[in-house]
Amino acid sequence: MTAPGLERLALNTATTKRWTAAEAIEGCVRAAIPAVGLWRDQVAATGLSRTAELSRAAGIAVTSLCRGGFFTAADAHGRAAAIEDNRRAVEEAATLGTDVLVLVCGGLPPGSRDLPGARQMVADGIAEVAPFAAQHGVRLAIEPLHPMFCADRAVVSTLGQALDMAESVDPGPASPNAVAPAVGVVVDTYHLWWDPQLFAMIDRAGPRILAFQVCDWVLPLPADALLGRGHVGDGCIDIRAIADAVTAAGYRGYTEVEIFNQEVWDTPGDETLRIMADRHRQYLT
Repeated sequence: MTAPGLERLALNTATTKRWTAAEAIEGCVRAAIPAVGLWRDQVAATGLSRTAELSRAAGIAVTSLCRGGFFTAADAHGRAAAIEDNRRAVEEAATLGTDVLVLVCGGLPPGSRDLPGARQMVADGIAEVAPFAAQHGVRLAIEPLHPMFCADRAVVSTLGQALDMAESVDPGPASPNAVAPAVGVVVDTYHLWWDPQLFAMIDRAGPRILAFQVCDWVLPLPADALLGRGHVGDGCIDIRAIADAVTAAGYRGYTEVEIFNQEVWDTPGDETLRIMADRHRQYLT
């Protein structure tokens, strides 16, 4: 049973890195959190079919699967392997009962400085996978990452870039009252809070917002900046303002808490979920 005030809260299992998918589902049941966003490595540790069975039996919704993407490669063989992996990810998402596959698109190919060329690889890869995803009832959610990850993780850095790419692949209607299209975007507070065009782009995105992920930007940044995330309220992001804009744009899905932070990972999972729930009630309800 979902606890009052937590109806739209979801655990992204990156937050509880030491848990398997099975343990994350069990933790959500104990914490009365109604939904979970899954990572493929944790699903593999539990088993794909078993994870699907556990989530259904527990009544825990699967909000998304992370991750597909990484379309950029140095040669045709690498690009073909990426397409095949994304097709497997689509099939996994369908088995798990989620219609959202999050795409971390990939950085520059090894040895390359051709940023426009890498972005074209991403667009071409998404275009190739999109029909296969649609056949399986899965939507592709492009996640723009903070520019500091442009070289190694994602050549898509702003929400505007992600929307341009989504619209180039899937030019269907994107009005506030439209059905969510087959290719959309992820709004992640950690990656996008700095962008002066963020609120205009959220409004533009409308039904293309397929996932909403939150955590805070905490200082000082660690040596591995990827881990510089904290619980909502611990950093400098006005998360409530972004959440309100996402809601105003028409998004009615779950809010996934996705935190990469060694201290959080070292905290017992049940305590992490308790803090998540408290902060969700304090800042997002």
